[in-house]
Amino acid sequence: MAIRNILKQGDEQLLKRSRKVEKFDERLHMLLDDMRETLAQSGGVGLAAPQVGVLRRVVVLLDINKEPEEVVELVNPEVIEQRGEERRVEGCLSVPGVYGYVTRPTWAKIRAQDRHGNWFEREGEGMVAQCFCHETEHLDGHLFTEKVEEYIDPAELSGDNEDCVE
Repeated sequence: MAIRNILKQGDEQLLKRSRKVEKFDERLHMLLDDMRETLAQSGGVGLAAPQVGVLRRVVVLLDINKEPEEVVELVNPEVIEQRGEERRVEGCLSVPGVYGYVTRPTWAKIRAQDRHGNWFEREGEGMVAQCFCHETEHLDGHLFTEKVEEYIDPAELSGDNEDCVE
């Protein structure tokens, strides 16, 4: 496993649409393992493959609603259902030091494949639902800054950062 470099806003790779994963092989497994390690080292809660320069539909994220937190691998994910609406603070590992309010669903269901190609569905509330949406948008070449309703000073964030997807 290796820690990969996280691309920053301004890199054109972040604005490109990712391609569907069709081969569930050792190369995909290595990407997922590297992304897990990169996410753990970053202190964030989600990471999409385009953020590490790979234009494939792959995401790893933390389900903070589980005890203990669980790393979830999503291959070819798609948000298939969402409910509610909540204005929450958001940030992004590819846009360091920038935070703003974004309106996201309070609940979402995602459909994806695991590292072996098996389809599954997973539900998430609060920050997990927010993360499902944030990370799948990366796969279509979008950054959260396109949805920010109001930017905030990072000094206004609480120390625990529990209210913020990054």
